[in-house]
Amino acid sequence: MRRITTRRLVTIASLVFAWCALWGEASVANLASGVVLAALVSGTTIATPGRGRIRVVPLLRFGALVATDLVTSTVSVAREIIRPVNRTDEAIIAVRVPVDTRTHLLLLIVAVTVTPGSAVVDADPDTGTLYMHLLHADRRAAVTAHVQDLAALACAGLPVDHPAGAGGRP
Repeated sequence: MRRITTRRLVTIASLVFAWCALWGEASVANLASGVVLAALVSGTTIATPGRGRIRVVPLLRFGALVATDLVTSTVSVAREIIRPVNRTDEAIIAVRVPVDTRTHLLLLIVAVTVTPGSAVVDADPDTGTLYMHLLHADRRAAVTAHVQDLAALACAGLPVDHPAGAGGRP
């Protein structure tokens, strides 16, 4: 029988909290289904790219950066909506992420897409390229640098041990 560690209990509690927050209430059904799902998710090692440890500080910085993006971009898009003149200059750009970040591509896609004003419209996991829609094309360089920062924090917070000789690829 598998021994339940403190880390696993904290993980399960965090996942159950997130599950109940997504449903908007902490009912008995939500708690029970959350515990079952969290136990299954935290206990599985199928398709896990490596055995890295979670690093809390970079992960908190990642979350803070996404939260800041959410607030600032919401204000920016709201301003754009109430302006009588349309000043958008939309564009689709390609942003390449480092090889090590490709294991965190879904996390990056979600982090970018939840913020108003930008969205990932396509991703190529083989080349590590995110194709993004922007409301303001003149912010291309800033957005590219910002995605690189998010990628670096994702890698620092959720490191992955790659097998020797894999060239950084899982």
